[in-house]
Amino acid sequence: MFVRTESFQEFLKFYPVVSILVAINLGLWLFIDILQLGPALEFYRFGIGNNYLLGQGEWWRIITPIFLHGGFTHALFNSFSLVLFGPALEQMLGRVKFIIVYMAAGAFGNIGTYLIAPDAFYLHLGASGAIFGLFGVYLFMFFNRKELLGPANSQIVMVILILGLFMTFTRPGVNVWAHLFGLIGGFALALPLLKGARPFSLWQNRAKHSNNSGDIAFNPNRWKRKQTFNTYGKYIFWGAIIFLVALALFSRL
Repeated sequence: MFVRTESFQEFLKFYPVVSILVAINLGLWLFIDILQLGPALEFYRFGIGNNYLLGQGEWWRIITPIFLHGGFTHALFNSFSLVLFGPALEQMLGRVKFIIVYMAAGAFGNIGTYLIAPDAFYLHLGASGAIFGLFGVYLFMFFNRKELLGPANSQIVMVILILGLFMTFTRPGVNVWAHLFGLIGGFALALPLLKGARPFSLWQNRAKHSNNSGDIAFNPNRWKRKQTFNTYGKYIFWGAIIFLVALALFSRL
């Protein structure tokens, strides 16, 4: 569920929303920080979260900070988290519902920042609130829809959530309110959005996108390959988690 075994082409085909969001995150970082293009820099100034300007009626700053990041490690961390935890939800919820929960949780995090952050001129940016919204949906599954997760994935969700909250409260420069309100927003939206959801299945994705009317040719090695993924997949996943934690510890999000 959280171990990516798709090819790059399959990933783009199966999870177009996640792919587009990652492209936006990294593309805006490239245009703003590296190429320093005039229009991109203007968008940065136009879109960064600013509590004072939001209070002056610049309501778009509830949304635009979700797509802006403070440097490469910030953009990479959030994009990598999205690649790990977004695809399963995109399949289970569907594209439209996934966009709704991602954007709504990110907006809810920015609204919470505006309402509670003590500094009236507080500046903030990043997709962390939206990503914590995805964790909020998984947390709802853990308590109410465990059939969508299974025992192993339920344990992973709780470990990741605990790590995320630990880093939220222990690292300097983190927008705590965006994380907490994003998590709450995702949890609150999970009940209506998960109606009719089915457990994640990579096989269903491949069958759905097959060019042979849903018939997929028999591969005599598929069980061997599946066993290999089961054996090494958990090491790949936890290696990715360790990488994310290390990246977070040595960068300011």
